Amino acid sequence: MRNSGLLKGLMTTSGIALALNGCATGGGTQLPPAAFVATQEQPGEEYVIGPLDQLNIFVWRNPELSAKVQVRPDGRITTPLINDMPAVGKTPAMLADDMKIALGEYIKDPIVSVIVENFSGTFSQQVRIVGATAKPASIPYRANMTLLDAMIAVGGLSEYAAGNRAKLVRYDRTTGKQVEYNVKLSNLLKNGDSKANVRLEPGDVIIIPESMF
Repeated sequence: MRNSGLLKGLMTTSGIALALNGCATGGGTQLPPAAFVATQEQPGEEYVIGPLDQLNIFVWRNPELSAKVQVRPDGRITTPLINDMPAVGKTPAMLADDMKIALGEYIKDPIVSVIVENFSGTFSQQVRIVGATAKPASIPYRANMTLLDAMIAVGGLSEYAAGNRAKLVRYDRTTGKQVEYNVKLSNLLKNGDSKANVRLEPGDVIIIPESMF
């Protein structure tokens, strides 16, 4: 009986030690690594127009109705014959269809094309890097973007960054919740650890804390 009690005590102590060790090492959810260079480029999700995007709107055989416009901060555009057309949140094809309907009141069977020339994107399509980096920024997401690409865009880590304690916050569309992942930026940028490079998704937020000392 004494041996049995001693064994239970040792097992309990070992379990507590393992739990504490898990907390000390940060635990956390890890993302699968991504290659530095994609073996096969994949198209991204269809682009959604955002505020301040520069649009080239072409109306076939009606050059006077064609225009280059910038999406206003309120998410709308104004073109000849069309005032305050909502643009943000639509794909170029969706906006072209809406403009066809609006212009159909003035001309017969208009053919409209919308081309995005300068991209900003909606917040849900941008990648934001904040905290201890050379220049915190919000950058447009592009297909096949990785953590390394984003860090190059913001100039890497600052002098006092605790890169291996950085977090990547991602919105999970299936659950409607935010999920937090551990990312090892120091391993990636200083040691060239390919396992620390991960694929990004539109809307990701990378948070980099400063070192305590």
